[in-house]
Amino acid sequence: MTYTQNLWLYFTLLFGIILVPGMDMFFVLANTLTNGRRAGLAATAGIMLGGAVHCAYVALGIGLVAEWLPFVLRPILFAGAAYMAWIGVTLVRSTITVDTIGSVDTRSASRAFRQGFTTCMLNPKAYLFTLSVTPQFLKPEYGPILQQGLVIGLMTVLTQFLIYGGLAVAAGGGRDFLLGNPRTTIFIGRAAGAIFVLAACVTVWEGLFATL
Repeated sequence: MTYTQNLWLYFTLLFGIILVPGMDMFFVLANTLTNGRRAGLAATAGIMLGGAVHCAYVALGIGLVAEWLPFVLRPILFAGAAYMAWIGVTLVRSTITVDTIGSVDTRSASRAFRQGFTTCMLNPKAYLFTLSVTPQFLKPEYGPILQQGLVIGLMTVLTQFLIYGGLAVAAGGGRDFLLGNPRTTIFIGRAAGAIFVLAACVTVWEGLFATL
């Protein structure tokens, strides 16, 4: 797999997991509908900062492992693939809809930013993704790990802006669509799950092939 193909596969997984309704998405929608578009975009900015922090600590950790304990990279790869498969199967079996997420407190724009950051940092979906998926796409053969982490971090925050920022701009229309089309949100979750299972299989295949 080339570096470009590696990034495209990461983007596909990233787009799918962000598109699945969760804490971050509902927080942006709640702030937008109660305090306006400015609060929704502020919440989005906080979530983007949280996403950047997630990518930074994963890239730093993988960079240190690659330098000091390179023999650990392959076990991390297989463990991450197994975790990706578990996430995928869980999503395939799920029935995620916006009305099952629960309520959140809304704040002013400045507080929405801080709360958005906190929400992202405490979001279990974000930890599952960054700890199990992101390391699979940070590989020494593609160059400096920290440089790769910067690229993946930029992809992450831009994708968050595209989806969450788009919902903030769309305001009520985005919420009405998600609430009024539960089958669509369920399909999104299950489709993302199928992609995760496929990516896990590709990761295992590459790991096994590299040992030959």
